[in-house]
Amino acid sequence: MVTASEVLLHGTPVVPGLAHGRAHVVVSEIPAEALRAYGETAPADENDALAVYDAAAAAVADGFRTRAAHADGASAGVLTASAGLATDRGLRSAVRKELRAGEPLLTAIDHAVEQFVTVFTGMGGLMAERVTDLRDIRLRILARLVGAPEPGVSLPDEPVVLIAGDLAPADTSGLDPARVLALVTERGGPTSHTAIIARQLGIPCVVGVGGIVAAAAHRHLLVDGATGTVEIDPDPAAATVRVRAAAAEREALAGWSGPGRTADGHAVSLLANIADAASAASAAAAPVAGVGLFRTELAFLDRSTEPSVAAQTDVYAAALAPFAGQGRHVVVRTLDAGSDKPIAFATHPDEENPALGVRGLRLSFTDPALLERQLDAIAAAAERTGTTTWVMAPMVATVDEARSFAASVRSRGLRAGVMVEVPSAALLADRILAEVDFLSLGTNDLTQYTMAADRMASDLAHLTDPWQPAVLHLVALTARAGTRASKSVGVCGEAAADPLLACVLVGLGATSLSMAPAAVRAVGARLEAVTLQQCREAAAAALDAADPAAAREAARTLLDAGSGPLMA
Repeated sequence: MVTASEVLLHGTPVVPGLAHGRAHVVVSEIPAEALRAYGETAPADENDALAVYDAAAAAVADGFRTRAAHADGASAGVLTASAGLATDRGLRSAVRKELRAGEPLLTAIDHAVEQFVTVFTGMGGLMAERVTDLRDIRLRILARLVGAPEPGVSLPDEPVVLIAGDLAPADTSGLDPARVLALVTERGGPTSHTAIIARQLGIPCVVGVGGIVAAAAHRHLLVDGATGTVEIDPDPAAATVRVRAAAAEREALAGWSGPGRTADGHAVSLLANIADAASAASAAAAPVAGVGLFRTELAFLDRSTEPSVAAQTDVYAAALAPFAGQGRHVVVRTLDAGSDKPIAFATHPDEENPALGVRGLRLSFTDPALLERQLDAIAAAAERTGTTTWVMAPMVATVDEARSFAASVRSRGLRAGVMVEVPSAALLADRILAEVDFLSLGTNDLTQYTMAADRMASDLAHLTDPWQPAVLHLVALTARAGTRASKSVGVCGEAAADPLLACVLVGLGATSLSMAPAAVRAVGARLEAVTLQQCREAAAAALDAADPAAAREAARTLLDAGSGPLMA
């Protein structure tokens, strides 16, 4: 419980930035009287009730797809995944089972959703992230049934600091940065859907702030997305000075045009994460050296059957084309289907623990033709556009997997790499690099699997923090292997978007950093203000730290001591 004397709350920093404004607390609920009135008139017949449910679920799914059509990148992919979850056959079967047991429709929906919530929570990992999505879908279906507006974020006319227990993807993806000064949630971790979309939108964000909903009501807040602090009712004059200084710094950052390098000229390739043609076109206009992560699966989340090679080629070519020429390249990730990204034509249904199951490259173990057709399409798209194309596989755990994948990629004239998301891949980095051309660290999953911590559990956010020294040691181990082999080792996880952590990653030996385009200028300017030796010293201090907070503070102290006036 937060008392009146406690004016500073702490959470996990996600998107750097300083904002001051009135708190606007989001409360998503349906009027009790509307639910009560509908309960008295709801269809009693099982088939009639199921038909009504189907219509409501389909309407909710259509709403998600409409939003997805007007979004791009990570937002579009997350919304499309939610559309699929709204009409999930397993969820529908659970509702039908409850109806057959004699439960009224509203109760049947509640029970069915909570059954899946229990299952997903028990699975942990990426599946636990879907709990927020499930409960949001439940509210939207109930709203459709009773004739109430679908729940969501309703903003006042003035810009505000948005506060919530958590936000569903449909809410986060629709936020307007001009009206939301900052975003603070009680739950969630640094790699949750809310965090990922906030990075794409460039909204200062702090997650996992215990007690913020109760503490923030009718108060003014100063949110620091770099340190993860939320100050309640700060001194207005002092807050204004700090925000103006931060705004001046952002304006200066807007002029950064690359290329990525440290103050002493050490080159660092700054790349963009993309998901489709729209996000590729937007990223191409940013000061990036290319794409470090093209998430191909996000273009197919709403497909019930596998697209033909020709159809896939068209999708990939549209995303590759903006980066043709000018020395820029695109790293394409093969299907990372499974877990929180179910694809009807690829993933295995009813897995006990999808986060640790058949996902990513493992799909090709039982269906090798799925991967072969995708590689054919990628190669055709590369030839059509003339774009320099690298291809990497997700969820690689062994040297044999890396060797086999590399052979398939190279047979098509493309550069082959793998993602380091599983700790075993980091431990075997030397041997894997003997088989492939490059490695890319996916810090989201690497952190989760290293720390054995659910990314959505707010009480475990300190474990899912990419600043965890154990995770940084695995990054260092992988980067050193790259140095010995004279091969590229990049970072394409969310960690690369943190300007302070980016310096540490470079100090550990990362040769490239890939991130949401909105983060590139801040990262580039931060690197340009420090030397490679400072980055190495900050990395050493972070490795020696006892916990993420100590690692951040140690790195900040060393880097700020010698940085230029812009970043000091």
